[in-house]
Amino acid sequence: MPIVAHNPLPTFAHLRAAGQQILDPDRARHQDIRELHIGLLNMMPDAALEATERQFFRLIGQSNQIAQFYVHPFTLDSLPRSESARAHIRRYYQPFARIREDGLDALIITGANVTGPDLSGEPFWKPLIEVVDWAWDNVSSTLCSCLATHAVLQFRYGQRRRHLGEKRWGVFPHRVVDRAHPLVGTVNTLFDVPHSRFNEISRPQFDTAGLPVLVESPEAGVHLAVSADGFRQVFFQGHPEYDTISLLKEYKREVKRYAAAERPDYPPFPEGYFTVQSRAILDEHAARLRAAMAQGREPPPLPEEHIVFRLDNTWHDTAEGVVGNWMGLIYQVTHSDRKLPFMDQIDPADPLGLRRRPAP
Repeated sequence: MPIVAHNPLPTFAHLRAAGQQILDPDRARHQDIRELHIGLLNMMPDAALEATERQFFRLIGQSNQIAQFYVHPFTLDSLPRSESARAHIRRYYQPFARIREDGLDALIITGANVTGPDLSGEPFWKPLIEVVDWAWDNVSSTLCSCLATHAVLQFRYGQRRRHLGEKRWGVFPHRVVDRAHPLVGTVNTLFDVPHSRFNEISRPQFDTAGLPVLVESPEAGVHLAVSADGFRQVFFQGHPEYDTISLLKEYKREVKRYAAAERPDYPPFPEGYFTVQSRAILDEHAARLRAAMAQGREPPPLPEEHIVFRLDNTWHDTAEGVVGNWMGLIYQVTHSDRKLPFMDQIDPADPLGLRRRPAP
């Protein structure tokens, strides 16, 4: 079933225009299908705020057809925002106090921009701890994306992320390492995931914290892990929600930073992303840009029109599969009253019954 457009958030119109089915509230009320209310704590900076909305709304709406999804975006007041972003949030987002009052069936927490490897000094630190602690007691499952994973691993499991020395950037192959887990039991055993980060939580750190790893990569490290109970917290280090052009936009931003003397080196290509032809085009553009800078001329624009149609998306279907499995499991265990996390017969310490299953 599609997402329900329960308020005038522009993301609904964008997704409808792109061909995704978006359900009007009047029609939704006449369908005898259960609702699931999903919170989206969007901590991304202003420039990525609405794009992140669309990415996660799309992933949720395309992932599973068992329910009507009401997605409730909210953010943290402590994050610095421009006036236009604050206006968008005031109009379309809910305050956390309202989220707490109404309850949620599940929660997704996005990444955020940070200034250093230690997250405890960031403006979102204490408010994020409040949200995560509330969710642990009141929400069936919380999915943490990238930076949110690093923050939760630090304050809940005592594992600080480590700087990689250089940016891990690109699309990397990953393998399912626990094929029996219901989050990944129906997806490809080998699939790609985009990454874009300077820091990581390593496999030994996940092991030390007692968090089972489900998907990892020799090049990119752990992508997907879960809390010890198998479900209450789900951790992504990659970005399966990314659009096909997301890494191209990041590359373009870094080229602009180089042209503005905001970084000393010309940005490298994201790994496993551009074709040979695209790399040749972009190498030629880099030479033209350097020549223009040396002569004091305006840098030429990035030739995106020659790159976009050559980009391949090798991760979205599997991302839909994983998130769809997550939604299906939530549907099976969450209480019909969204203020309560589980059905009466569900054990919160083993919500999926994984500990009761016989060994394969």
